[in-house]
Amino acid sequence: AVQAARGEAASAFGDDHLLLEKYIAAGRHVEVQVLADQYGQVVHLHERDCSIQRRHQKIIEETPAPGVPEPVLAALTEAAVALARAVNYQSAGTVEFILAPDNAFYLLEMNTRLQVEHPVTELLTGLDLVSWQLRIAAGERLVLPEGGVLRRGHALECRLYAEDPAADFLPSIGEVSFYRPPAGPGIRVDDGIASGSRVTPYYDPMLAKIITWGADREEARRRMIAALEETIVLGVATNIPYLLAILRHEQFITGGVTTHFLENELAEWQPAAPADDLILAALAAAELFASSRPSVAAAAGQPAPLDPWSAVGRWRNV
Repeated sequence: AVQAARGEAASAFGDDHLLLEKYIAAGRHVEVQVLADQYGQVVHLHERDCSIQRRHQKIIEETPAPGVPEPVLAALTEAAVALARAVNYQSAGTVEFILAPDNAFYLLEMNTRLQVEHPVTELLTGLDLVSWQLRIAAGERLVLPEGGVLRRGHALECRLYAEDPAADFLPSIGEVSFYRPPAGPGIRVDDGIASGSRVTPYYDPMLAKIITWGADREEARRRMIAALEETIVLGVATNIPYLLAILRHEQFITGGVTTHFLENELAEWQPAAPADDLILAALAAAELFASSRPSVAAAAGQPAPLDPWSAVGRWRNV
């Protein structure tokens, strides 16, 4: 293996030197959000736990990281700030670490951009990270405490993918015949689809990010379950059933899972087949929706026709 790696490195880069890294068998993926301006000020916006991964692809992210002792979190954030300051970093960025079972941590990399999962930090801190990225680029000074911004509550993010859990997560392509995202207090949706959108094989299969906030982790988790159950995607398969299985798993509820959680605990998972009565109800709802039209009364503020999707109840995708 070493000789093969040396040969590949030499042919690709003209240098066959290798860097050996310690393998962490039961690690957690914990990262720190930082902001740094052009005047030497660097602040951290706390950590995110991104350990729920399938084939090294993040699926669920959250903040704060459950079960990590405060002294360890303090050391992580201090290390992230020191790294950004050492390279004179200027912008929003993320410093990623592997956290070992003994709470020792090791640098993975620094992503010099906003991450997909940045909304959980926004919900936790109340800051607009996109705005701050632009303000820093425009030469503004950070007006945030260097010791860290106050955080409130707990936030979760689930990535909604167009993939079929029943077929080894093969990509699902085609037209989204109907899409309705969840809504309500403590729920945010960042999406790139609408009813009629086409999902092609040429781009990342992510359709949306569903983010929930709660006063504590359990409230955020329950709110996420409700949000996913209320999300409707017709025409393409999605990973919603898989996300729900993760959120309801006892180890996830307890917190502190490792990056091997899915392969160890859900490797044999299969979605439950929908009951016949649910399929019939969904078809009836689709027929009712197709035949319904907005009414003048509804436009005037009077009660609108019954929403067929709500009439069916909470379900996911058919």
